[in-house]
Amino acid sequence: MEKIWLKNYQAGVPAEIDVNAYKSVAEVFEKSVAKFADRPAFANMDKIITYRELDKLTRDFGAYLQNKLGLKKGDRVAVMMPNLLQYPIAVFGILRAGLTVVNVNPLYTPRELEHQLKDSGAETIVILENFAITLQDVLKNTPVKNVITTQIGDMLGFPKSLIVNMVVKHVKKMVPSWSIHNTVKFNDTLTQGSRLKLNPVQIGHDDIAFLQYTGGTTGVSKGAMLTNRNIVANMMQAHAWLKPMVREGQEIIITALPLYHIFSLTANCMVFTELGGLNILITNPRDIPAFVKELQKYPVTCMTGVNTLFNALINNPDFGKIDFSTWKLALGGGMAVQRAVAEKWKQVTGVPLIEAYGLTETSPAACINPMDLKEYNGAIGLPVPSTECTVRDEAGNEVPMGEPGELWVRGPQVMKGYWQRPDESAKVLKEGGWLATGDMAIVTPDGFFKLVDRKKDMILVSGVNVYPNEIEDVVAMHAGVLEVACIGIPDDKSGEVVKVYVVKKDQALTEKEVIEHCKKNLTGYKVPKYVEFRAELPKTNVGKILRRALRDEELAKTKTPA
Repeated sequence: MEKIWLKNYQAGVPAEIDVNAYKSVAEVFEKSVAKFADRPAFANMDKIITYRELDKLTRDFGAYLQNKLGLKKGDRVAVMMPNLLQYPIAVFGILRAGLTVVNVNPLYTPRELEHQLKDSGAETIVILENFAITLQDVLKNTPVKNVITTQIGDMLGFPKSLIVNMVVKHVKKMVPSWSIHNTVKFNDTLTQGSRLKLNPVQIGHDDIAFLQYTGGTTGVSKGAMLTNRNIVANMMQAHAWLKPMVREGQEIIITALPLYHIFSLTANCMVFTELGGLNILITNPRDIPAFVKELQKYPVTCMTGVNTLFNALINNPDFGKIDFSTWKLALGGGMAVQRAVAEKWKQVTGVPLIEAYGLTETSPAACINPMDLKEYNGAIGLPVPSTECTVRDEAGNEVPMGEPGELWVRGPQVMKGYWQRPDESAKVLKEGGWLATGDMAIVTPDGFFKLVDRKKDMILVSGVNVYPNEIEDVVAMHAGVLEVACIGIPDDKSGEVVKVYVVKKDQALTEKEVIEHCKKNLTGYKVPKYVEFRAELPKTNVGKILRRALRDEELAKTKTPA
């Protein structure tokens, strides 16, 4: 389709980026650490490291991997930890050594971890001790030969590191007892690496920077091959988009989403390192009171998050007491931002909550709303520079404007394919370089794309498509609702009917009130037939609500196979 979205680009945002400006993520990183040497780069638990320190530490770690472990270009290294200073040191060290990062969710079960280590062929893993027991259970079934362990406080400096590690281990008992032979401590790798040389490696656009595994909520998790070209392109696309509003070397961004998640990895770690910003790493964003205290310590300018996180913050009584005078950007991604949350966020902070859209397979940013957007518009935004989007039907034909179809994306950030799965790659990578996203969308005459829902989450009521996002949006508008999830459940008459699961904000809320509220705002066939109240909803570790888990529960009740 014609690039109708360009007319709504913010002034100063280019239509195209020069993806050939850099050969690799490591090259961008090395430019940043030289340019911003004395600026703070990352902070965690009140410890700050500068770009100069980050340069040295990553160099030491990369040298250790090359010289002591004998790792060669393209070898995969798994990283399994939450947001700690060790994370950027490990990741940038791996990339500088010409290796590939395999991000691993620390909350994985042994089965999930075993699958990912076997599938990726990673022979080396950097792991937080808290999760070593999971690795211990499956180690013999994986190709892993080198295990580097770290503790939460390792980078905090003496005596704090000692105290934190002792409290975590012996007081809070957060480290289950484990036994793995021949492990190496993370700090020891840095000490040994400091005496060794980081050998230059020729890294090009086609070399894989990350094997980024998709959530696995819909079956076996697949490794998206994100090349250096993909990540560099997405960094430059995001930088171009943010340029009218950010200042190099001045920004302070809150990094609450885990860095092993593609949104946080690219938007926070990569983009703001390139911009010379300071990333405040939040290790446990679920502890909202502690998180709010952390927010009070810094003159924050930017924050990224998912809808559930923003919602949890605005419902915390102390959040509204923060000084928001320095805040300029809040970016929501990973799941749909709900209107009720966006409006309340704007009301509390004075800063609009800007929605972005992307996938693991697009490194991730594909569409972002303009940064000068004043109010929530319900759209996922405009395609970022050098990116095209189109809406297609089942046969792959473009649908008329305003009609729903599957969103397809094309641009330099689209993955190379799934690791060792040509069959799965062929399902989503179409002729002409297009990626079929599996998301249903419409495009407006102004070139804004609006997501209606995941293709597989659609509910079919008497042959008519009902989109859970729309229902959730409406239910969330009710003042008595804290969180909501919507699914379709089997029905003899209409094939499927709508069911919502609600976490109450007001304990007096009734089923009848929810349904009455929906009747005022939705066509009859969209109104929930069933309302179930829950203390909490099943979520991924990133905070994304798992509709699939709710569907599986319902199917189990009816004994109907999924």
